[in-house]
Amino acid sequence: MTIADGGSFADPIQAPGTPEADWRTWPGWTSLPEVSMGSFERVVVVAAHPDDEVLGFGGAIALLSASGAEVTVVAVTDGEGSHPGSDLVSPSDLVKVRAAETRAALAELGAAESDVVRLRMPDTKVGAYEDEVAARIAHLAHDADLVVAPWTGDVHGDHEAAGRAAVRAAESAGVACWLYPVWMWHWAVPGDVRVPWRSAARIVLPPPVLERKRRAVGHFVSQIEPLGPGPGNAAILPPEELAHHLRDREVVFR
Repeated sequence: MTIADGGSFADPIQAPGTPEADWRTWPGWTSLPEVSMGSFERVVVVAAHPDDEVLGFGGAIALLSASGAEVTVVAVTDGEGSHPGSDLVSPSDLVKVRAAETRAALAELGAAESDVVRLRMPDTKVGAYEDEVAARIAHLAHDADLVVAPWTGDVHGDHEAAGRAAVRAAESAGVACWLYPVWMWHWAVPGDVRVPWRSAARIVLPPPVLERKRRAVGHFVSQIEPLGPGPGNAAILPPEELAHHLRDREVVFR
């Protein structure tokens, strides 16, 4: 955890986060329009790392699958850089583990038949390959009617680069693009002026869908549980972080 001069955190993701209780009691939820997932036939869902798509959009994937929509998941990286200090699991091990976790999570969401396209860009370096990522997403989106990707303001380099690439790809393919936040729930606060609330919409998750999402998130064991003892093997998403993604609504920016 790095502290900047003056006592503030240099990286908002490493700073103490906003408690989920603050978000759940925020009166601003009622001002966000509700969107339905029942009108799409084919949706391309982009993830910077395996698990982003389930954390930020997993309930929506379950709703899409239940409606008969075809879902293609694009994993920009394999997530091999999640534990660079681990003395127990190598990056190549993580590639296999996280791919299997993704498949199990999608099956839990009723999306077992979804295509998972792995672009295999280097974890933490997506920005250097943004043009290639945009071109490959555009190819996949040519017959889709929606592209969904991480928010371009998420304050995580890979998320923002993947989102920018998806926006460009959707524009070139003539397809609508929605962006979902992941880390925003950690570093932002309710009503935060840094967040484009005017373009935000909420997707309501009925109790059975939320339960499916909860089970799907539980498959990402490499991220939500320690790999072993020592700081290099710590969980990436502790319970207080997961709580942001286990509420009865998801948010997209349109």
